Amino acid sequence: MPDQQTIARWFPWFLLAAAAGPLGTAYIAQFGFGYDPCVLCLYQRVPYALITLLGFAALYFVTPVMRQRIALVAGVVFLVGGGIALYHVGVEQHWWTSAAPCGSSGEIITTTEDFLAALQKKPVKSCGDIDWTLFGISMATYNVAASLFFAATSFWVWRRLSGAKAS
Repeated sequence: MPDQQTIARWFPWFLLAAAAGPLGTAYIAQFGFGYDPCVLCLYQRVPYALITLLGFAALYFVTPVMRQRIALVAGVVFLVGGGIALYHVGVEQHWWTSAAPCGSSGEIITTTEDFLAALQKKPVKSCGDIDWTLFGISMATYNVAASLFFAATSFWVWRRLSGAKAS
């Protein structure tokens, strides 16, 4: 079992890697392979951006108390990210309808000019559409698993840095 100093030294790098992996995958899918993200896909990126900031903060705020607090906040952020991803999985599986503006531009078409202008615009991607799967599992589902793993790891680090024995 690693000691507190080792955990504190490696935790910022864990956060940065935990953010870079999913964000890198999302951007490669979007810009490298042309998979347009829906609104919920974009929402899922926000917690990872926050984790990037927390990772850099953990690199520069080297006091044990600050790293302990960052680990706790990171765990909560990962849980929120997992919740957003789980919500997206529910929309993909048609368990519920999204409250986010998925697949709708929100514009009201009342004239022929509005209709012609709408035809020229790229349609907003539906959050229920699954463009890519691996073994029949969508990226949102993988994000649920990754977020929960990262949250559990962050909470474990928080416990270790607070001096509590992890069981």
